[in-house]
Amino acid sequence: MKHLEDCVLDHIAVATADIESSVKLYEALGINFEDKREIVESQQVKTAFGAIDENAHIELLEPISSEGAIAKFLDTKGGGIHHLCFRVKDVEKKQKELEASGMKLIYEKPFIGAGNCLVNFIHPKSMNGVLVEISQKLEEKK
Repeated sequence: MKHLEDCVLDHIAVATADIESSVKLYEALGINFEDKREIVESQQVKTAFGAIDENAHIELLEPISSEGAIAKFLDTKGGGIHHLCFRVKDVEKKQKELEASGMKLIYEKPFIGAGNCLVNFIHPKSMNGVLVEISQKLEEKK
């Protein structure tokens, strides 16, 4: 049996056309958001993180151009849950394990995402329709 600390819910990502109005909605629930907003150029998004508990967060994603995946998601589906993210100890190792079990990942190699994390995404076809991100804080890799 795998240990819980090997994979924990890191965040639920929500696509939004207006990050600040969405922050206010979640703050009304009692979720406290960091003041910092991060631009992730490779994904063409601005992010805001709000802690749910000691592990899990809400990540709000607002497109910064019409070219990125979040802009396309908003165009086709509107705002809403975009993906789930699970924190793992070693993204590269986990990717190899997942691929060996037959799962498809979106990117050939992990890349740097928000919060200085190494990330990759499991294709929704491998997860019964859900886009799942695996993420590793770079200082956590052993």
